[in-house]
Amino acid sequence: MEYQRFDNQVVLRINRGEEVVTSLEDMCNEENILSASVEAIGAVDDFNIGLFDVEKKEYSSEHYYILAEVTSLLGTVTEKIGQMYLHLHMNAADKDHHVYGGHLNTAVVSATREMIVTIINGQIGRKFDKETGLNLFQFDNK
Repeated sequence: MEYQRFDNQVVLRINRGEEVVTSLEDMCNEENILSASVEAIGAVDDFNIGLFDVEKKEYSSEHYYILAEVTSLLGTVTEKIGQMYLHLHMNAADKDHHVYGGHLNTAVVSATREMIVTIINGQIGRKFDKETGLNLFQFDNK
């Protein structure tokens, strides 16, 4: 992984064989980034994505070992109880243009990953919501 910071943005390149979520966490820790938006493209050959069923309050995930182009990766960096909280979603298309998408758990880069992290000047927390079973934005950080 290599990156360069430009004021409130970080341009990040994640290299072949590196794991995306871990690389993003490492960079955010090095740069002390606690609130940000994330966008990326690239290619993967090993990824795990999931879906949360709000009615059942259950999370399921699938692991894929296929060569795929990342057509979109979007997400946020926030905090929950003083810890970094990444919320990332990814879509990836295989050679037949079938698209796989969901909440990103892990992804290993097959060629390169180009990522832009836009730092938010402020603090955004997370708080568990009983109704949805999700950790939602908390703006007052209480």
